[in-house]
Amino acid sequence: MRGKEIRLERIMNRNTKKTIIVPMDHGVSNGPIAGLIDMAQAVNLVAEGGANAVIGHVGLALHGHRQGGRDIGLILHLSASTMLAPDPNEKVLVNSVTNALKMGADAVSMHVNIGAESEAKMLADLGAVSVECMEWGMPLLAMMYPRGKNIVTSNDLEQVKLAARVAAELGADIVKTVYTGDPESFREVTRGCPVPVVVAGGSKTDDRTTLELIEGAMAGGAAGISIGRNAFQHRTPARFVRAAACIVHANKSVDEALEILEGTS
Repeated sequence: MRGKEIRLERIMNRNTKKTIIVPMDHGVSNGPIAGLIDMAQAVNLVAEGGANAVIGHVGLALHGHRQGGRDIGLILHLSASTMLAPDPNEKVLVNSVTNALKMGADAVSMHVNIGAESEAKMLADLGAVSVECMEWGMPLLAMMYPRGKNIVTSNDLEQVKLAARVAAELGADIVKTVYTGDPESFREVTRGCPVPVVVAGGSKTDDRTTLELIEGAMAGGAAGISIGRNAFQHRTPARFVRAAACIVHANKSVDEALEILEGTS
């Protein structure tokens, strides 16, 4: 077994081949938002619920990850921008694959906005990081979103299909992208992408809406979820992740997941 395969097993369930990832890279883009004030507590809560991995910058690795509680995979994020930037859609490299290896990361991630004015530079960075990941046996998760001044709808099927396929063509091992709204259209995304696709959670919504998104994405061929605010900002993060896990890993229904979330099951 190669190093990349060994590391992928640390961020995906070995039995189901699915994953629950909780991104916590918001400290760079948005600052210390609710749910991420205490990074160690945030990590421990989602780990308790059964999350397979968290995503974060160096700060999460230094001040939040593996500081008690259950073990959980670490995906170190290599690109960033802040909400105050002239163009927040322009993501720049802020870390390296070799440093991620030194820090004990199980994988790295990159963010690319397809359609942004800086798309060319972001794609060049993604390609370079992908080659480096192949050299070192490091899994690469690519966050791919249709975003930019000419993007009217971020979940347009054709644009999401393109974004996901670009990541796979450039060597990503896992692709994170937006849900297209229904299982049938999302299956076009997953069929057109030769590597596992995980669905983003988007903005904060109510429990049923989020769980229905998860159920629809899984029915559409998703390999899991990568949900941040709806997990770490939940009133009970561990219970929310546990409810999501019953859909992702056990093929349960939204109603069954809500029973777990509401403490009736």
